[in-house]
Amino acid sequence: MRVGIVDTTFARVDMARYAIEELQAANPRVVIERITVPGFKNTPWAARKLIVEKECEGVLVLGWIGRELVDKLTYAVASLGLILVQLETGRPVIDVTIHEDEAKTETELLQVAIDRTRKHARNLLLLLQGDLSRWAGRGLRQGRPDVGPLIEGLGDKFLEW
Repeated sequence: MRVGIVDTTFARVDMARYAIEELQAANPRVVIERITVPGFKNTPWAARKLIVEKECEGVLVLGWIGRELVDKLTYAVASLGLILVQLETGRPVIDVTIHEDEAKTETELLQVAIDRTRKHARNLLLLLQGDLSRWAGRGLRQGRPDVGPLIEGLGDKFLEW
């Protein structure tokens, strides 16, 4: 299996490090191709390059988005570019984005980045292996603790409806 990783110099955490660790731990035979770009707007180009030229079966895009409106607009536009890459190539591109305003402290932001990166790296492998469906409806979260499924949380009360 060959997977791609796109990361940016704009990021404040080397998220690729955690993705590579997770991918290799889950599948030691996985081949990883990596491209680092300056910022998130460059990620669609890199994802397409990894799929088309390096023949990656799927790509993990590790993005970091600042707090300002211009950063959020950049994310929205580039995210559409990533969707177009998926539609054009027929390959999954998993967008693993950290938004600087989603945590109150830098320590929490670091924890979110590591957790989200590791969980999405696993998700990519499971998706490519056709094994992600068994996790559907479980209330899994990337970057935060899982919340669990509603039906199990409601117990017998759900059956009374």
